[in-house]
Amino acid sequence: MKQSEVVNATQAELDDLLAQAKQTFTAEQYVLLERVFSTFVYVMLSLQNAKTSIKRFKHMLFGHTTERKRNVPGLAGAGTVVQVDGAEPAAKLPADASASTPGQVGPAQPAASPPVKTPLPGHGRHAAQAYSGAPTVDCEHPELKSGDPCPECDKGRVYDSPPKLLVKMVGQAPLGATVYRVQRLRCRLCDAMFTAPLPAGVAAGPKHDVTCASMLALQRYGCGVPFHRLEGLQAWLHLPLPDSTQWDIVSKVVDAPRAVYQALIVQAAQAPLLHSDDTPMKVLSLMAERARAEAAGLTPVAKAINTSGIVAVLAEHKVVLFFTGHAHAGKNMERVLAHRAQELDPAMQMCDGLSANLAGEFKTIVANCLAHGRRQVTDIAEHFPEAARYVVEALAEVYKHDETCRKDALTDLQRLSYHQAKSKPIMDGLARWMTEQFDKRLVEPNSGLGKALTYLTKRWDALTLFLRKAGAPLDNNICERALKRAILHRKVSMFYKTPKGAEVGDIYMSLIHTCVLCGINPFEYLNALLRNAQAVMGQAARWLPWNYREQLALAA
Repeated sequence: MKQSEVVNATQAELDDLLAQAKQTFTAEQYVLLERVFSTFVYVMLSLQNAKTSIKRFKHMLFGHTTERKRNVPGLAGAGTVVQVDGAEPAAKLPADASASTPGQVGPAQPAASPPVKTPLPGHGRHAAQAYSGAPTVDCEHPELKSGDPCPECDKGRVYDSPPKLLVKMVGQAPLGATVYRVQRLRCRLCDAMFTAPLPAGVAAGPKHDVTCASMLALQRYGCGVPFHRLEGLQAWLHLPLPDSTQWDIVSKVVDAPRAVYQALIVQAAQAPLLHSDDTPMKVLSLMAERARAEAAGLTPVAKAINTSGIVAVLAEHKVVLFFTGHAHAGKNMERVLAHRAQELDPAMQMCDGLSANLAGEFKTIVANCLAHGRRQVTDIAEHFPEAARYVVEALAEVYKHDETCRKDALTDLQRLSYHQAKSKPIMDGLARWMTEQFDKRLVEPNSGLGKALTYLTKRWDALTLFLRKAGAPLDNNICERALKRAILHRKVSMFYKTPKGAEVGDIYMSLIHTCVLCGINPFEYLNALLRNAQAVMGQAARWLPWNYREQLALAA
């Protein structure tokens, strides 16, 4: 059988054909034709939705490799330009918005010369100033000093110039060890034992220094390296450290980090803006409890096991909090907001459109993520390239305006005014265009494009909060980047064994990532907490990443 050509038609075109056929066909023939058209629409929608569902399932399994426009199928065509000026966006898109054949959208653009490629930031050598964690050794000239006569010309004098900077790096084990052979002398008559003193600076305390706990925490909860893998590496280097011992080291000193973790929760509760999201996690004991309940015919208390990430944006700092367990992000947000001062206005909460992310018991000003809305469209771009390209180009213009605000370091009020002047016409035009697609029946509501546009229209007020509220973000990307710490742990370490292990992981992960966002060396910070554990547990609010150096100075 010869393969037939796939025909793309809108519902309006099919309705016109039916109206013309009704005048010439008999009643039986017209009913048959109507059913054929209905079957065609059903099959095409099912095919598109099936392809989209398979694509989303692949993303769930393997993740999104990229969301750049040039890598999205259907949006990477050369010479396809959408002009978005906010005047009348709907006029720039052909009436057949649901067609899947790529075409020129907007007036033809003259051929432009290829842009000059500029090096991407961060793709060069690191300057010596970047190695702030390394000790600095001053090397002075052995024969000359500032003010001496010049040995070359015997006329001038030499003076200090900017020093030449050299960086030398060496390899070393994650955890090192030193073996001290301490001499002991015994009297043969009275059996008195005389032991040589340890070198200066070496304490006769426990075998594992607190720096071991800091490094193990960074390896496991910062980089996701499992304890058993680190055990193997240490064994290769003839510095053995069993995985069970590693767990004992980090868990026994967690009291001081836990006190700071609780203080960070209180700090985060006062923030005017909080981001939140969830990612699945595995806790073996919780999974076993769920399996036993289901085997007994009982309904488990909760099925989902998540790690919730909450990023609080304060005036000068950012706080990252992780919570692992059955609770979703909304419940964990309630746990944080319970510490919010009553005199403060409701906080802004940025999240995706899931109801599980909302803090039900506490009033918040909800903003939804534009990146999630954009993702709904890019997922179906292969089947609806023209409509998807139009939406993506419109949002791209909004993001360009937001980047301008960032580069110019505008205040929240200045940024709000800028978006109202530049971005509001674009978003208003996009809203009119989406409404027109449904009103004129250019889009089938149950199609992939219809569902994507419905997602946007249902959450439009929350998606456009940045046009009405100073300081409201466009997306939830900062929280998704923070959750990559938990995702990395899940992919490499795979699971937590018990809720206690998950709690220890949440504590260290929160402190480490908060240090990273605040530009603090997490290794030095954890060392300071563990060396001053009693003081930290007494006044944890004075030992936060941005103020702990003041306490170290007072102690010194």
